[in-house]
Amino acid sequence: MKLKGEKQESSDHDQGPKGKMTLLLGLVALISAFGSSFQYGYNVSVINSPAPYMQDFYNRTYFNRSGVPMDSGFQTLLWSLTVSMFPLGGFKKNLMVWPLVNRCGRKGTLLINKKKSIAAAILMGTSEVAKTFEVIIISRVIMGIYAGLASNVVPMFLGELSPKNLRGAIGVVPQLFITVGILVAQILGLNRILGNAQGWPVLLGLTGIPSLIQLLTLPFFPESPRYLLIQKGNEEQARRALQKLRGWDDVDDEIEEMRQEDRSEKEGERFSVLSLCTFRALRWQLISIIVMMMGQQLSGVNGVFYYADRIFLSAGVDENNVQYVTVSIGAINVVMTLLAVFIVESLGRRVLLLAGFGLCCVSCAVLTLALNLQTTVSWMSYLSIVCVIVYIIGHAIGARNCLWDFQICNSLPKKIPFVMITEMFLQSSRKKTFMVGGSVHWLSNFTVGLVFLYMEAGLGSYCFLVFCAICLITLVYIFFIVPETKNKTFMEINRIMAKRNKVEIQEDKEQLKDFHAVPGGQAEKKEISSSEL
Repeated sequence: MKLKGEKQESSDHDQGPKGKMTLLLGLVALISAFGSSFQYGYNVSVINSPAPYMQDFYNRTYFNRSGVPMDSGFQTLLWSLTVSMFPLGGFKKNLMVWPLVNRCGRKGTLLINKKKSIAAAILMGTSEVAKTFEVIIISRVIMGIYAGLASNVVPMFLGELSPKNLRGAIGVVPQLFITVGILVAQILGLNRILGNAQGWPVLLGLTGIPSLIQLLTLPFFPESPRYLLIQKGNEEQARRALQKLRGWDDVDDEIEEMRQEDRSEKEGERFSVLSLCTFRALRWQLISIIVMMMGQQLSGVNGVFYYADRIFLSAGVDENNVQYVTVSIGAINVVMTLLAVFIVESLGRRVLLLAGFGLCCVSCAVLTLALNLQTTVSWMSYLSIVCVIVYIIGHAIGARNCLWDFQICNSLPKKIPFVMITEMFLQSSRKKTFMVGGSVHWLSNFTVGLVFLYMEAGLGSYCFLVFCAICLITLVYIFFIVPETKNKTFMEINRIMAKRNKVEIQEDKEQLKDFHAVPGGQAEKKEISSSEL
């Protein structure tokens, strides 16, 4: 007998008629990702290259106001805030995603979001003229709010626009544009272009251009058919949107599939964040998401990029060419991100996660050794460069991208552990789990941005041992706890995790029975509807 929810699940795996990549679908994917995901990556990386010139601006502004130089400790605090305010803003907006997309629509939410990005770009671009560094910090918060919303909505929007057989290809676009955004910021941040004392305000202000382009063009594209049918109850508009996107008139099968998804979601129990955290049948799934999300963000990628320039200098790279080597590392990041998308289905999610965190762990350990011995052993500086490259490869294929691809294949928001949310949680608990996972993601990112400079000042190159330990803990956890989800249905994965949670799925009764130990070695069974998951 089929479990409740299995009909919905089977439809996710039944491809049905093959959709085609229409011009309209391709354009909306590119414009949505360029105007949102690209900016996410751009703003992650944009302040790295001009950091010395921006810090000098902070000093000069403070001196002109007070007549005394800025204390080094206060400068470190200000710069840490400049870096960390971006993820803090992302955390704030992560909590508001679902109400906004359900009330304003996917496209409507993106358009509303554009105004924040444009305003922040203007503020950052004019900060030097206005002689105020405070607006840069405030603008970083605003850009974080923008990125936190965009990083959720864009994959959701594109996934709901795409036919099933193209969701993998279209789903890679947001993550690809994030890495491209990082690379473009590195290129424009070269000293010869905008990474200098005169050009850094322009470099910061350029982030408004993709938003402006999207604001002018996105209104001409259709809203999500799923939103129109399920949230708005307007089948006629949903049908017209589908017909435009697919390039043919017969969209009855997709309309019926949306109706089934709506019925399945309404049948399931609604979870609050509190009930999700205390529900035994989801205990190990939730712990796994939190561990992997923290492991991904605290794995040390910021530290590796921070040390990259001095590592290359110590290896004999000319000072004028160091920035170009750093840009090449960004290009490797883009290539490996794209490569992981094509190998994840053949190798599996778990294998790539283990390989990625394993490479990051070993790279951090060897890098610590190489940095401490490079003054006495000449070839150690070259080993440092190899460690940086290996780390970036590991982070791209496993510690970040593997779980991104789960998201890609299932058209739900965000990245690595967010992919696992799609496959380890059923429909009714999935939205709140995204909120929990997103909060951990942004808070961990905020923590790294705030404390890394202090870690580096106190521990020096030994800070990589902290990252090594985090990668090792995450690796061990994945090895013993996290199952392979490749080619498994949602309910098959659910059965695997039910054993971990000490609950039993009774297929003939469509129930889960939660076992509680009682005296005498017997088991007390508590019945739990499968729809509660």
